[in-house]
Amino acid sequence: MLAGEADIEVVGEAGTAAEAQARVTATRPDVAVLDVRLPDGSGVEVCRDIRSRDESVRCLMLTSFADDEALFDAIMAGASGYVLKDIRGAELLTAVREVAAGKSLLDPAATARVLERLRDGGAKPDDRLARLTDQERRILELIGEGLTNRAIGERLHLAEKTIKNYVSSLLGKLGMQRRSQAAAFVARLEAENR
Repeated sequence: MLAGEADIEVVGEAGTAAEAQARVTATRPDVAVLDVRLPDGSGVEVCRDIRSRDESVRCLMLTSFADDEALFDAIMAGASGYVLKDIRGAELLTAVREVAAGKSLLDPAATARVLERLRDGGAKPDDRLARLTDQERRILELIGEGLTNRAIGERLHLAEKTIKNYVSSLLGKLGMQRRSQAAAFVARLEAENR
């Protein structure tokens, strides 16, 4: 269906998370349309990995269920859109075009709920969050939005190296080793706050 459109060029297809990561790395598409559930992993993790390496690639997530937890995970991974698989063909084409144009197809209210907890500590404060400085909390929030260190640096007007130092510090305070753990932590906080 997508390949039949004059303004859309399909540069590759993949059936697994590993294939999707390799294909996206090789072709650098404007939009990667990813299934949330893949045979060998999560499309959300593929999105997170893609966005951490190349934030110019926008991810449109497809799912069978309107699942808040999966939506939160997609937001945390930096997805630009989240649509149900039963979407009509014309609506999918519109979604791909809008995401390619830089628009977000994520519900602003859902995104706000995810980030609200970080801004004010939420209704169930986590002791680990209390250890973070205001700046580390802002950076954690931006990690949750799927931004790379470079993008966070640009947003906060700080050097990428400075952001790397903040990320290392906040990961240590949270008892984590990877950014993806921090993003998942943000998603869990929001899920608990619902």
